Amino acid sequence: MKREEEFKTVAEFNDALSAQITVGMLRENGIPAAVFGADSTYLCLNYVYPVQVKVNASDYETALKLIEQTEETSEESTEETTEG
Repeated sequence: MKREEEFKTVAEFNDALSAQITVGMLRENGIPAAVFGADSTYLCLNYVYPVQVKVNASDYETALKLIEQTEETSEESTEETTEG
């Protein structure tokens, strides 16, 4: 099996920090994750080749759900802050 087939991309970002935060959240929830494509010192390249967060293919669906839940929680928190 090719190595690329073992991993699936669950998120893409234009900056490495956001990718690292997502990796940390996934790892805290028991899903091994890694950042790919954050090697360039030229940040503008990340707009063409985004920084990717990848997980094992077997963790793909669970990782997507966790990311979605985190985004929803973040949006709700932002709405509460702007309303109050």
